[in-house]
Amino acid sequence: MTTTVRPPRATATRPPLDRWEPEDPAFWAATGAGVARRNLIFSVLSEHIGFSVWSLWSVLVLFLGPEYGIDPAGKFVLTAVPTLFGAALRIPYTFAVAVFGGRNWTVVTALALLLPTLLTAYVLEPGVSYTTLLCVAAVAGIGGGNFASSMANINAFYPQHLKGRALGVNAGGGNLGVPAVQLLGLLVLATAGAGHPRLVPLLYVPLIVLAAVAAALRMDNLPALRNDRGALREAARQPHTWVMSLLYIGTFGSFIGFGFAFGQVLLVQFAADFPTAVSAAYLTFLGPLLGSLARPVGGAMADRWGGARVTFWNFTAMAAGALLVFVASRAGSLPLFLTGFVALFLFSGFGNGSTYKMIPGIFHARAERETAAGADPAGASNRSRRRASAVIGIAGAVGALGGVLVNIAFRQSFLTEGSGDAAYLAFLAYYVLCLVLTWGVYLRRGAA
Repeated sequence: MTTTVRPPRATATRPPLDRWEPEDPAFWAATGAGVARRNLIFSVLSEHIGFSVWSLWSVLVLFLGPEYGIDPAGKFVLTAVPTLFGAALRIPYTFAVAVFGGRNWTVVTALALLLPTLLTAYVLEPGVSYTTLLCVAAVAGIGGGNFASSMANINAFYPQHLKGRALGVNAGGGNLGVPAVQLLGLLVLATAGAGHPRLVPLLYVPLIVLAAVAAALRMDNLPALRNDRGALREAARQPHTWVMSLLYIGTFGSFIGFGFAFGQVLLVQFAADFPTAVSAAYLTFLGPLLGSLARPVGGAMADRWGGARVTFWNFTAMAAGALLVFVASRAGSLPLFLTGFVALFLFSGFGNGSTYKMIPGIFHARAERETAAGADPAGASNRSRRRASAVIGIAGAVGALGGVLVNIAFRQSFLTEGSGDAAYLAFLAYYVLCLVLTWGVYLRRGAA
């Protein structure tokens, strides 16, 4: 009689994996692929809800009618504040994975999302002070930190040749939290009405609990990540860290900034076409949806053709999109304006995937050079992964600050000119800078 020994069922006390060698084809085929896929699925779930909570105020400002006494400039600040705090949390969140373990930290960060959702539901009513709303909006930044820890964790699970796809799927699934919360806000506006904004955060409470329980039962801690605690200092000394951060401002900063601000832009610049918040909400989710779906495609394209090449042409397309938006704004053409903005969302998604593929690729190439010079291959590979994870955290934090800059640019442009034209020209100039930077550092003959 043959006894089949089955692996133990996943429990909340799942121990760290004793061995993790994704670059070993035999290990990957027998064990690694299945474990990595399972962790990716539940990482996406938690990160998706984190993005939704982070994006709450892009929806809630549509509920803030005259009874709240907040002008459009004040609403742009309300959407910028969670972006700023989310960006600040991304660096400590990245390295918390090394301290606590990927599964453990995912559980903690998922449960932490209960704080901004319940707090928002408690204070959101006419008569609440603007200062209180600013403080509560800042707490929603907790959701923005989840991205960095999730990406650093998933980066360690996958072999180099699959990192673009894996990071693209992880980030794209998380980014879908932006259109998801906007669709939920539209549903609440269309059914319960603008007088019930509390329903939006409260509907996320059971989903948060589900994500935390699923992470506890089905995710793993990687022992290799315990060695990453000193990687921040190493990454900060790398010039590529800051180049990639500037590029990520152009891609992810655009995505999250436009995602938070687009509804307000439509209501202010095309007030005659969008007399109510519901009418604008029907369109606000479309751009973030397309950008989120494009992100894994951008990662896969970078796996095939190279991250720098895809990023260069992507910034070229984003510059063309910004120019189209500027022309449409000057002409007062809503169809042309929407076309240009949808293009910006779409290509910001492609660029998110391709830039994040570039990060592990840069340090993998350096590891190959170190190995060719006589360094220990295992040590060089480990240093490559540690540095890439650290840069993912730094670039994610700096890139998210781009979302703050987008909202501030819109606020100042509308305050001083009554339109977003100055902001659109600023975006165009930055995309041109990014495509020149990509070519100069990574694509020209003799570049790094």
